[in-house]
Amino acid sequence: MTQPLLSPAPTRATPPGLPVGQRPTTPTPLVATGLTKTYGTSGATTQALAGVDLTIAPGESVAIMGPSGSGKTTLLHCLAGIIAPTSGTVLWRDEDLASLGEARRTALRRQDFGFVFQSGQLLPELPAVENAAIPLMLDGVPRAEATRVAAGWLAHLGLAGLEQRRPGELSGGQAQRVAIARALVGSPGVVFADEPTGALDQATGAEVLAVLTSAVRASGAALVIVTHDPGVARHCGRTLAMRDGQVVREFVAPTTAATEADR
Repeated sequence: MTQPLLSPAPTRATPPGLPVGQRPTTPTPLVATGLTKTYGTSGATTQALAGVDLTIAPGESVAIMGPSGSGKTTLLHCLAGIIAPTSGTVLWRDEDLASLGEARRTALRRQDFGFVFQSGQLLPELPAVENAAIPLMLDGVPRAEATRVAAGWLAHLGLAGLEQRRPGELSGGQAQRVAIARALVGSPGVVFADEPTGALDQATGAEVLAVLTSAVRASGAALVIVTHDPGVARHCGRTLAMRDGQVVREFVAPTTAATEADR
C-alpha cells in the first residue's frame, strides 16, 4: 500500500477534508466596542479611530474599505492586538487584548491570529516550507513536525514541489501563497489580511484572493481584509466602509439562497 506523503502531527488532530495540521477552532466572536485611537501629543493629534463597534463572527469574512487615512489599517491593528486603542475594548475569547502583557499578546498573535501582508514579509534566507512553518516553530513545535504540517498547507495551496525554493526563486503569487500557508499553519481563529493583493498584477491578485478566501473558509477561521479594491471586497460576506475613523456604511453580500430566489 502506498503511504501518504505527509501524516498528521500527533498533537494536532486533522478533521476529514482539511489539510495536515488543521484543527477546529473554538467558535468565538471577535468583539470591538467603542474603539478610539489618537496619535500624537497634545496640540498636534490625529484621531485615527473615532468610536468603532464591530463584531466578527466565527468563520465570517469581512472587508474593511476606505480612502487613505480613513482608519482601516489602524482598526485592523487594534483588532489583532498589534497596537492598543486609546479607549474602548477588543475582546477575544473573553480577554481584553489591551489588558494583556506583551508576551501574552505576542503568543496570541502567533497561536490564535494569522497574518497576510501586502508584501508577504517572508524571510529571504529561508525556503518556503520553513517560512510557512515559522509560527509553529516559534510555538515550540519540533522542526520536523512543523515542516511536515507546513508542507501539507503548501501542497493544499498548489505549491507541492516548491517547498525548498527561497522567496527570491518564487513568483509574486507563489510568495503570497507561502504567506497564506504561514497564516493558516497554526490553526488560527482569525486571519487578518492587509491589502494582500496590492503588490500583484490584476490576474495574479485575483488568483491569490481566490486561494486565500477558499483556504480560510476551509480552515473555519474568520477573515478580515483591509482593501481599497471593491473587487476584493466582493469576495467577503460583509463590507464595512470607513471614513474619518468611523464605519459609515455596511454592506452584506446576498446569500446563495437569496440570489437564487431573485432569479
